[in-house]
Amino acid sequence: MKLNLSLFLLSIGAAPSSAFVHHGSLAGSSQRMVSLFAVNEDEIAALRAQAAKAREQANALAKELGKDISEPKKVAVIERKSLSASEIASLTGSVAFEGGDATAQVEKLDSLVSTGEFSMWKKATREQSNSSGMFRSLRPYPVSLNMLEQRSGDLLNGKSLGVDGEMDVNLNDFKDATIAVTLGSTVAAIASLAFLPENVGATVCYLFALIPVGFIAVGSSAPGAIAAAIVAAKGEADDKEAREDRICRHEAAHFLCGYMCGLPVKEYSITDNGFPCVEFHESSEGKIINREFSSEEIAALAVVAMSGSVAEAIKFSQARGGGNDLLQLENFFRRSADFIGAAKQQDLTRWGALASYQILRDYSSTFESLVEAFKVKKSVSECVAIVEGTEC
Repeated sequence: MKLNLSLFLLSIGAAPSSAFVHHGSLAGSSQRMVSLFAVNEDEIAALRAQAAKAREQANALAKELGKDISEPKKVAVIERKSLSASEIASLTGSVAFEGGDATAQVEKLDSLVSTGEFSMWKKATREQSNSSGMFRSLRPYPVSLNMLEQRSGDLLNGKSLGVDGEMDVNLNDFKDATIAVTLGSTVAAIASLAFLPENVGATVCYLFALIPVGFIAVGSSAPGAIAAAIVAAKGEADDKEAREDRICRHEAAHFLCGYMCGLPVKEYSITDNGFPCVEFHESSEGKIINREFSSEEIAALAVVAMSGSVAEAIKFSQARGGGNDLLQLENFFRRSADFIGAAKQQDLTRWGALASYQILRDYSSTFESLVEAFKVKKSVSECVAIVEGTEC
């Protein structure tokens, strides 16, 4: 009540000085805000000092426990030189990609990056942000199936990537195929003994007896080949053009992600079916024999392994050629220096799919150019020139 009366008297009896009163109140508010900011700055400085002290104590304790503590490295920003397509092609031609040593490849490409000629080599391993702000270096984090589906625009899920156990070819298909091969070989062997001359019939019978053994041997070492034959027999295979596009997208995705993750090329060849195939070294050192994989190496391998299936899922809504990639990734997990349990394996696999999706999305024009390059069977140097020409 007193407050309302004061405001009433101020409004009717002190109108000429109302502006002065308002200005004075603003001045008082400004002074209070200045003092408040000063207090906040002091508190922030105190908190930073406490954090630095806590970090020093944690590092000291970790060293006492025998752990190596490395200071974060500050990455210098290198300005990219503007090069013509012919200049980039000349530089890529100077790198021994095919049949070259892994260490030599890495040293040469690192040198080209340090001088500003190249920028895409190992770009995924450097601190960066994209338009969505989600992709910052190769730092794995837990990714659920729901999160994977949401961040990929409903393109990626367990079914589309072929990791939910529901595939075009299931265990019953393999059982049926094995039974059919065994019964067919048995009938043919008996028929050869009954209708062919004695010596010839016995020889043919032995040959038919070896067919089930060979079938099981192929199925154990390369189940993908048996699965492809079953799919073709069921009439679910892609037509020739779609199959070519699927394979080239799969391999081009491996190439782009492997190059950006810093894996040197081990082999580039044309397979028996006429399509190019790229194989990367396990690490920048080449094949690892005397040690286990570091967490950074596992992260890069997860991205590269999942990239092929992701590229298929983006275009065809269903990946079919990622079975061997998943098996290889599982072997890499087993060779990790840090123990990777079943739950963490699933997280890393889904994170690898999401990270590769972000690379393929952010560099979609480069990826499409690589797909066309793979269709015309261009060399590794030509493909690298396409990738490095992205930012020129």
